[in-house]
Amino acid sequence: MIGSFDKLRDIREALREGRLTCEAIVTHYLERINARPELNAFVEVYREDALERARQVDDRLRSGTAGRLAGLVIGIKDVISHKGYGLQAGSKILTGYRSPYHATVVERILEEDAIIIGRQNCDEFAMGSSNENSYFGPVANAAAPDRVPGGSSGGSAVAVQAGFCHASLGSDTGGSVRQPASFCGVVGLKPTYGRVSRWGLIAYASSFDCIGPITRSVEDAALLLEIIAGQDDADSTVSSQPVPSYASSLAWSGKARIAYLRESIESDAVQPEVREQTRALLRKLGELGHTVEPVEFTSTRHLLPTYYILTTAEASSNLSRFDGVRYGYRAAAAADLEDMYKRSRSEGFGREVKRRILLGTFVLSASYYDAYYTKAQRVRRLILEETRRVLDQYDFIVSPVAPTTAFKKGEKVQDPLQMYLADIFTVQANVTGLPALSVPNGADDQGLPIGFQLMAAAFDEARLLSFGNYISEVTKEM
Repeated sequence: MIGSFDKLRDIREALREGRLTCEAIVTHYLERINARPELNAFVEVYREDALERARQVDDRLRSGTAGRLAGLVIGIKDVISHKGYGLQAGSKILTGYRSPYHATVVERILEEDAIIIGRQNCDEFAMGSSNENSYFGPVANAAAPDRVPGGSSGGSAVAVQAGFCHASLGSDTGGSVRQPASFCGVVGLKPTYGRVSRWGLIAYASSFDCIGPITRSVEDAALLLEIIAGQDDADSTVSSQPVPSYASSLAWSGKARIAYLRESIESDAVQPEVREQTRALLRKLGELGHTVEPVEFTSTRHLLPTYYILTTAEASSNLSRFDGVRYGYRAAAAADLEDMYKRSRSEGFGREVKRRILLGTFVLSASYYDAYYTKAQRVRRLILEETRRVLDQYDFIVSPVAPTTAFKKGEKVQDPLQMYLADIFTVQANVTGLPALSVPNGADDQGLPIGFQLMAAAFDEARLLSFGNYISEVTKEM
C-alpha cells in the first residue's frame, strides 16, 4: 500500500486518518531494502535510528506539533554530511570518517520531521555518469539490473525507483540528479546555483555543485526545494532572494513559449526511441496551443570541453585536502611524509577520480593555464550570455535528459569520452548556473525509462516546477 503513494500529501492523509504510522512506513522500506541487496543502493542503512526517529515523529503527529515533512522517509547521497554518521563520498580515502556536523539541507529537513533512512551509494566524489565508480561497488537499475542507474546520484535515484524511500537528496554538478532520475523513471531537480546552501556538501567542483531532490512527483520536489532553499550564513554563495511557496503554486495557466534543441531530436547520436518520445511530447504541447520552436546554440560544441576543463581544475584544488594526514585512509609502510602523501592518494582514490585530478592539475599548470583554464572561463561566460538571450524570448529550453536510455554495465567504462558524452544535454544548466528539471516521458522498446528536461531562467523555479507538473499530467494522457 505504501508503494502506491506518489505524493507525500497522500501519506500525510493516511497518517491523519490513522491508516498508517511513521514506524510502519519505515518498517516497510527496511523490508524492501533487505529484499533487494543486489541493487546496492545504500552504503549504510540507519535501521534502528530511523525506527526510533519514526516513533518520535508519530508522537508529534499525535500531539499536533509535527513538521511539514512528517511521514517523509528520505535517503541522502554519500556526499552530504549527517552529524555522527559515516561520510565517504563513495571513496576508500575517507574510510572511517564520520561527519562532525549536519549539512544545512539536513538540518532543514530534520527540523520539518523528515526521517533519514540511510546514506546512498554514488560515484566516487560524485564523478561519473553511471554509478560504476564507487568504492562500494556499482549500483544496479531496478528496472533492469544489468543496466546502470545513471550517475553520480545513482543510488539516490534507484532508492526512490525501487521503493526503498519516498525521496532522496542528491547532488548535481553536470547532471548527476537529472540523468539518474531519467534512467530510473523518477523526477530530478537541479536548482539555480545559489538557491540551496552547499554547506556540508563534499565539494567536487564548487562553482557547479548543487544539491537537489529526487522524488516520485514534481509536487514533492517543489516541497523539498521550498524547505531546503534560502539564505545560509555558513555559505556565502547562497542567494538572499526570498523563497517562494513552490508547492502551493503548481497550477499552470496560459500558453508557454518553448524552445527545443534541434540537435536533440535530429542527431543520429540520439537513440531513436528517445528522439520519437521527445518529438511526440513536443507535438502534443503544440496541439495544446503552446509555442514550440527549434533553436540552435552556436556554443553547443563547446559545452562539454568547457565543463570538463573547469570541473577537473576545481576538483584538483578541492581534493588536495584528502591527503591521509588528518582523517580517512592512510597508506601503511610509507618511507617519509612525501611517500605517505603519494601512497595514500594513489591507493585511496579510484581510477576516474585520479584521471580528473590529473587533468585538472594539467590545465592549471603554468604552461597551460591561459590556453585552457582562462579560455574556458571566457567561453563559459559566452555560453551563459547565449542561453540568456534564448530565455529572453522563450519560457523554457527543453530536450531529452540524455541521448540514450540506461546503458549496460561495463559498456562505456573503458571509453571515458563516450561516458562523458552522456552529459551532453545536462551540463548546460551547470555551466550557466540555471535551474533544470527532469520528468519521466515514457519508455523505450525494452521498457527503460526516458526523461524530458526543462531549463528556465535563474531563480525561476516556481514556473519551472509548475510547467513540469503540467507536463507530468500531459504525458499520462499520451
